Amino acid sequence: MLPASLELLQNMPIFGAVREDALQVLLEQTRPVRVAAGRHFFHERDAANCMYVLESGRAAVVKEWQGRELLLRELGPGDCFGEMALLDLYPRSAAVRAVTDCRAIELGPADLLRLFERDCEQFALIQMNIGREMCRRLRITDEMLFQARMGDMTAADDTGFQAL
Repeated sequence: MLPASLELLQNMPIFGAVREDALQVLLEQTRPVRVAAGRHFFHERDAANCMYVLESGRAAVVKEWQGRELLLRELGPGDCFGEMALLDLYPRSAAVRAVTDCRAIELGPADLLRLFERDCEQFALIQMNIGREMCRRLRITDEMLFQARMGDMTAADDTGFQAL
């Protein structure tokens, strides 16, 4: 693993407080993924089997609604996406499309299992961090839903939701 990849992970909330040796175990057999601008990492409703850590480039999280794509969020280096795949067995809830050429690290259940077998404490820390990140995102979504129901779309507009 490149030192730059390790440093990137160490600065991410999902890998916060995870020791360097544990990150090396986690990443020793992961595969780098390259996605050209305009191509998808995955589509909405695809089977979910891994998460990604964006090393370079920009990507868009989009959801289809009434024949249109809505931008939910933009991603840049250091962002992760698809982490729900590591916790539930449901299909992808949105699509992720590369806006520019992207390079990412793909992490799957086998990578986490390898870490669990070597250091269950560090595995548990990552699982808790994923849960915390998902809760943070859920709180944002809850607030947006509340604002939309109350008729105050200015708060929702500040989150980046927009039609493409």
